[in-house]
Amino acid sequence: MNHPIFRAENVSKAYAGHVAIEDISISVPEGSIFGLLGPNGAGKTTFIRIINQITGPDTGQLWFNGERLEEKHLGLIGYLPEERGLYKKMKVGEQALYLCQLKGLSKKAALERLKYWFEKFGIQAWWNKKVEELSKGMAQKVQFIITVLHEPKLLILDEPFSGFDPINTNLIKSEILELKKKGTTIIFSTHNMGSVEELCDHIALINNSRVILEGEVKEVRSRFRTQTYNIDFEGSMMQLGSSLGTYGELLNHDVEDDHMDATVRLVNGATTNQLLGNIMRTVEVKGFHEVIPSMNDIFIEAVERYNRENVKP
Repeated sequence: MNHPIFRAENVSKAYAGHVAIEDISISVPEGSIFGLLGPNGAGKTTFIRIINQITGPDTGQLWFNGERLEEKHLGLIGYLPEERGLYKKMKVGEQALYLCQLKGLSKKAALERLKYWFEKFGIQAWWNKKVEELSKGMAQKVQFIITVLHEPKLLILDEPFSGFDPINTNLIKSEILELKKKGTTIIFSTHNMGSVEELCDHIALINNSRVILEGEVKEVRSRFRTQTYNIDFEGSMMQLGSSLGTYGELLNHDVEDDHMDATVRLVNGATTNQLLGNIMRTVEVKGFHEVIPSMNDIFIEAVERYNRENVKP
């Protein structure tokens, strides 16, 4: 695993008696896409604001590229907030140029990079439009460009697909993957678990101010396996049911054209070989694969389990 470009150790923050985050510790490997997940109000935004030094932690330490996180690192971080902040009355090009120069780029370098990105996204005609003339999706594109233009080492994206249609969502996804390929590390906060499965290497799930689940996406999904399998077969459902014996439990079934489809869970410590051995003597198996829980299922289960065990009624 790559060394961490960002680490948080036991970070806590409270506002007027309300605990926003408590004892948060995460490690973001360099060159990865790291999903920062959690329900509304879990503490994600507070944590992101601390990384961006908009506010400071009450306790704990933060590290960037092996050094204590300080103001000097802000130029190496890009942040796309969920609530966008473009000035509606300013022209798009004028505003983009101004914001890029604030990030330390010279006017010449900013113009060159803006020209490249505006051509890449096919939005040259927007240069002299006022922001208020743009749709939400169009403004999102401009803000994304401004966020990545200074080529940050760490890019923080908070709900980056909000306001985009499927075509532009795919465009931004492609750009995110391209940035990762070039070495950018990305912290990606979203409620869209499909995007997490598609893009993220690692995740941390925050609930009620605490990290309740973390790890590599593949490992986390494996951790929540339920010994459940899908069987595509020819024969009757009665034949399949009788063949399960003490090895399997039928969860559901369906008819697919000229064959049957069933979901079965292993029971009594049975192995897949024992289950298949029984089934194949009775019906003709056309397909057999494990049903791995989706990140959406895992998100819901982890939050509900934590709430049952830790939140008083």
